[in-house]
Amino acid sequence: MKALSIRKFGGAQILPWITFLAIAVVWCVLSYGGLVGPLFVPSPTAVFDKITSGIRDGSLLQNCWASTRRVMVGWFFSALVALPCGMLMAGSKRFTSLIQPVIEFVRYLPVVALVPLTILYLGIGETQKYMVIWLGTFFQLVLMVCDTVSSVDKNYLNAAKTLGAGKWQVYKEVIFPASLPGLLDDFRLTIGWAWTYLVVAEMVAASEGLGYIILKSQRFLATDVIFMGLLMIGLIGLATDFLLRLLTRILVPWYKRLSD
Repeated sequence: MKALSIRKFGGAQILPWITFLAIAVVWCVLSYGGLVGPLFVPSPTAVFDKITSGIRDGSLLQNCWASTRRVMVGWFFSALVALPCGMLMAGSKRFTSLIQPVIEFVRYLPVVALVPLTILYLGIGETQKYMVIWLGTFFQLVLMVCDTVSSVDKNYLNAAKTLGAGKWQVYKEVIFPASLPGLLDDFRLTIGWAWTYLVVAEMVAASEGLGYIILKSQRFLATDVIFMGLLMIGLIGLATDFLLRLLTRILVPWYKRLSD
């Protein structure tokens, strides 16, 4: 039994690397084999050269930090507002009736269409970029929080009320702990969406950032730089997802997913 569990654990750890290796092999075959021109698929060597030169002159680390800061700040304030709003929506039908129609309406608006308004209201500074990330994540996250909190077993709530717990105690001692695993999963998903809105946030008046260098490279057909930017976004995203998974295991060690 122990050998079987070790074998399963090892297989689960190896499979993702096999997938990445397969993608790398296809990339090498297409580029080094001359099946696709470098304008469309640059070679791994060309992309790696861009990464190393960017690390040497400090520009890559500066751009990575600028983009990470924008994503994290925008997403943090989104979660900061969405968490109490979603919990209130789950516990109050009046509050839900008041705010849900607006949220349902706005969440279908494309964020790109709202960029001109964010520039008009907030200018072209960092606050505008944070707002783009906020708009791209808040309206989805608040509904996800509401759904997660609403799924808490009603027997927990009835037991707490029977024992004399007040409304604030029910939220603090029952609802929040019971919904915390689901909330952490919601955060993981929406922080991924925040990264997808990065290029939109850096479309206007940006002088640094991964989205900025991708858009800038598009004008000159510098595909190797575009690949570098995409690769860095993916790697930072994987690191963020890993940290949130680790945080979930620390805060709620009893929580087990079906895939675990």
